[in-house]
Amino acid sequence: MPPNHDPRPAGWRVGADIGGTFTDVIALGPAGEVVPMKVLSTPLDYGAGVVSATRAVLSSAAAEPAAVTAMLHGTTVATNTILSMSGVRTAVVTTRGFRDVLELGRLRRPVLYDLSWSKPEPLARRRNRYEVGQRITADGRLEPPAGEEEVRALAVRLRRDGIRAVAVCLINSYVRPDEERRVAELLRAELPGVYVTASVDVSPQAHEFERTSTATVNAYIGPAVYGYLTRLDAGLRAAKVSAPLLVMQSSGGLLDAASVAQRPVQIIESGPAAGVTAVQKLAQLMGLSTVVAFDMGGTTAKASLIEGGEPFVAAEYEVGGGMNIARGLGSGAGYPVRAPSIDIAEVGSGGGSIISVDTAGALHVGPASAGSRPGPACYGQGGELPTLTDANVTLGYLSPQALAGGRVAIHPDLAAKALSSVAEQLGGDVPGTARGAYQVAVSSMTTAVKAVTSERGRDPREATMVAFGGAGPLYAAALARELGISTVIVPVYPGLFSSLGLLVADTERHELTPFRQEFAEAGALAGEFERLAAKVSAELGANAVVDRLLDMRYRGQRFELRIRVPDGDLTDDLLAETRARFHAEHKRTYGRAGTDDLVELVNLRVRGRLPTSVSIADVLNLPGVTDREPTIRECRFAETVSTPVVGRSDLGAEPVDGPMVIEDMDATTLVPPGARAHRDRFGNIVITWSAA
Repeated sequence: MPPNHDPRPAGWRVGADIGGTFTDVIALGPAGEVVPMKVLSTPLDYGAGVVSATRAVLSSAAAEPAAVTAMLHGTTVATNTILSMSGVRTAVVTTRGFRDVLELGRLRRPVLYDLSWSKPEPLARRRNRYEVGQRITADGRLEPPAGEEEVRALAVRLRRDGIRAVAVCLINSYVRPDEERRVAELLRAELPGVYVTASVDVSPQAHEFERTSTATVNAYIGPAVYGYLTRLDAGLRAAKVSAPLLVMQSSGGLLDAASVAQRPVQIIESGPAAGVTAVQKLAQLMGLSTVVAFDMGGTTAKASLIEGGEPFVAAEYEVGGGMNIARGLGSGAGYPVRAPSIDIAEVGSGGGSIISVDTAGALHVGPASAGSRPGPACYGQGGELPTLTDANVTLGYLSPQALAGGRVAIHPDLAAKALSSVAEQLGGDVPGTARGAYQVAVSSMTTAVKAVTSERGRDPREATMVAFGGAGPLYAAALARELGISTVIVPVYPGLFSSLGLLVADTERHELTPFRQEFAEAGALAGEFERLAAKVSAELGANAVVDRLLDMRYRGQRFELRIRVPDGDLTDDLLAETRARFHAEHKRTYGRAGTDDLVELVNLRVRGRLPTSVSIADVLNLPGVTDREPTIRECRFAETVSTPVVGRSDLGAEPVDGPMVIEDMDATTLVPPGARAHRDRFGNIVITWSAA
């Protein structure tokens, strides 16, 4: 039986997601029990926090560690390694004459008029980029092949220079992958303990710069990810949790830890992808056609678009360049990565985002964050800088006593003290400053939503917003109103929704081959698809569901659109239908469409999925009801209003007018004046707007 086979669990499934401020764990028992746990993250060793949180959730569930049958994980270790520039010394081995590909890159600038902007420094410095005499021609000939003695001599230099990771990126290797793999294997044999990546194993595509960048990122983060997963696995086993460890990929599917260690570039967007996967499953359950997934945590706010039950997948994205909202000609701030990834736009507005005033007297929120150590000032852990969480406490939106089910004590006096310095700079009072910061954050977050909707030719007003994350439900109604979105859904366990997404995610593998001229006939194209499908099916098992996709563009274009090939035998008629889908998607995205004779096929892809037996309906259980009397809190909107504070279980099927604060264990939902809320049959809080 394949290692990723996913039968109905006889025991417990545990999903653990690391955030910048909190580590969220949720466990699903064999009888449908759902046990949530939210603890502060441990930045010095995130894995230790996962292990301790897993112990805590199992203890709360009165379950034995040996009863865990699946350990599912979303992690930020890959992203953090790049953001902190803490990877190992990395080398690039390439064809003679192509040493400077990383520096030449593309003519892209994220900001057109900032004269102080400069490109990010390559992850492999120039002195750590080495050339070999081998060359692969565009038609796959070797002129000449790389000699073994040359590669062995190069290995001596790499060892002498203290290299700990190597990316092998030979020109045109995507048409002759065996040659690049041969060079990589020779280096592995000569350099035990050094992490070696062949570019064709992570991105076997044309475009030398993007392929080299992807392979370099993979090599740079490889040792950190491998070490993290190894320590985490050892920690779990020491805690008597022996279930296989599966990690969320950027594409929204799970993959075994051993495979992830070989291609860590596939988990850069691991945590955010888990949340979008949960929204996707919820949208399918509720029959929603167009959904904006809005996730706001302690550090950032993220948006993604789900259409027809499927999230959009980015052909390429950047990592390490700050907030990810740039598209096309506006990119260039980070390191390009070509690996399957849900298209997620991100801005630096989270609960821990620091509020500041610039020299011109303008109010700013983020992107700098207080994180979990020391955290917002109101946490009482030594933080003195004002954050959005401090503003929310001051406005009355958050409990003045405690958060996260009582695990985090709140000190309103410290929040007000931190905000007073900003208020003095602005010449206003503390509540007015807090409300201004709230509105600035909402304005910033509209940028992320527009990046995945209107910039893709979609009208956000046609979508339903699903809000989650520790801070998402606090801002969703205001953000939706700003964008003209009429309905907001806040699901059960919103603050742990990414962890919940881990519980319901499918296991997934991807394979790709570049289009070659011999695939021009439908029969040859079908044969290549069958070969790729057989490969993923062998890895996932006979129950795998395989989707065929084509990257397509018009002749002369630089960017492609990914189009799903309809089910059925791959005939000329089916290819014609696929081209028609491409024309329609191109017109919707860019406002125009061409003709069949202009269409080019770029890549063939297959996505293999082993569907989980756990439905999201299995985990949408309303949290246990605690006896509590509704209270009244003074909340600041345009003016101060006495606002009812209730629990989710206090809501019924009939809409109730706001303002209202709805408190869950893991998040707080704000229903502003002019909005109304009710609870649907799935336990969701549904926010709509009152008739004018």
